[in-house]
Amino acid sequence: MNVEALLQSIPPLAVYLVVGGVVGVESLGVPLPGEIVLVSAALMSSHHNLDVNPIGVGVAAVIGAVIGDSIGYSIGRRFGMGLFDKLGRRFPKHFGPGHVMLAERLFDRWGIRAVFFGRFIALLRIFAGPLAGALKMHYQRFLAANVSGAICWAGGTTALVYFAGMAAERWLERFSWIALVIAIIAGLIAAILLRERTSRAIAELEAEHAAQHGSTAADPA
Repeated sequence: MNVEALLQSIPPLAVYLVVGGVVGVESLGVPLPGEIVLVSAALMSSHHNLDVNPIGVGVAAVIGAVIGDSIGYSIGRRFGMGLFDKLGRRFPKHFGPGHVMLAERLFDRWGIRAVFFGRFIALLRIFAGPLAGALKMHYQRFLAANVSGAICWAGGTTALVYFAGMAAERWLERFSWIALVIAIIAGLIAAILLRERTSRAIAELEAEHAAQHGSTAADPA
């Protein structure tokens, strides 16, 4: 079975469920590749031989994001900041002190806007719901920012990838495959640079946290 036949054998409903499920679980606070799944599904919807609908992909992502964030909010509100201490000890690569402090600083700086813009930032996509709940953010304001952010992120990403996929063949016919390769490489470089910048910020905050705890332990009682 070739790739074309394999893709055609996938029911559209299964695609929507996977998108909604992965995005929802990621929004709940589990580090899954929600954005990659969304982009892949949106690219499938741009393929004229497949029955995957871009509107269905976008709606599934919005529903998953809103429900996942709301559940994450409830968990964070129930267990408070102590939840992140426990998660940090078990999953230091995803919930270490630097990750939590960076997310807290972004919340302190942006307030409710952190929930909206958090949809577009990998770190905050995982932390936004639980952290907003732990910080006792008003739920109605949280929900408004959550829904609007999910619509802009899911709708915008789906539309962008869909129309890019539709235009890809025309680009390749008019120019060459080199143009598409250059565009993909540029996007990958931008994503890598953003991830490295976030990693440096997290490393600095973890070093600061370790130094503070070290000095506290050294102080006499």
